Amino acid sequence: MVAKLIIPIFILIIIFYGLIKKIDIYESFLTGVKEGLVTVYNICPSIIAMVFAVNIFLNSNFLENIFSFLNPLLLKLNIPIDIIPMALLRPISGTASLSIMNDIFSKYGPDSFAGLLSSTIQGSTDTTIYVLALYYGSVRISKIKHTLINGLFADLVGIITSFIVVYLLFC
Repeated sequence: MVAKLIIPIFILIIIFYGLIKKIDIYESFLTGVKEGLVTVYNICPSIIAMVFAVNIFLNSNFLENIFSFLNPLLLKLNIPIDIIPMALLRPISGTASLSIMNDIFSKYGPDSFAGLLSSTIQGSTDTTIYVLALYYGSVRISKIKHTLINGLFADLVGIITSFIVVYLLFC
């Protein structure tokens, strides 16, 4: 009951605050909308380029072919080869990694080792490159070297930790 009232109450508080401070609420709202549209205009090229590049990359089957040599090692560890593309694509695209995780669920089941591992990787890493392209691109920051290195290192630690934790807890 209270959850349904939070947003309307918040809007009413803003309106009353604006009336008390004698602010033109409608004009302020329109200014915010205009700024939001400018932000969308600045972000769109980065998002479109990222989506286009990820789709080309996924449809090329490059990852599956390049990592096929790891298949014997991964089979000994009971890890499907599908985990590698997911782990590599997670920093680039959350949607692509979710799609691969869904395929893993369909193929092995969500309660399998592969399903648990893919879920843990999904939850312990971030879409670092996507975030950099979106946020840094929207404010035109071009020097991203240190942020990129630290973000990808954090993703690597998350992926390695996911393998260790899932292996220790579920094997």
